[in-house]
Amino acid sequence: MYNLQLETFIVVADMGSFNKAAEALYITPPAVTKQMNLLEKDLGLKLFIRTHRGLILTEARNTRS
Repeated sequence: MYNLQLETFIVVADMGSFNKAAEALYITPPAVTKQMNLLEKDLGLKLFIRTHRGLILTEARNTRS
């Protein structure tokens, strides 16, 4: 089964940047950001620490109560 959010997550994690992932996926950076925000919301997890130098993967702990 194909899942756009998971594919986007893998590319973002590999590239370490929403902008670089957007270029690789041939979509806009806001589209990448939206996909990652939706995935984080759906999973109830924070997947990335966003910094001015790029992204860092978290240990992804569940934030649902």
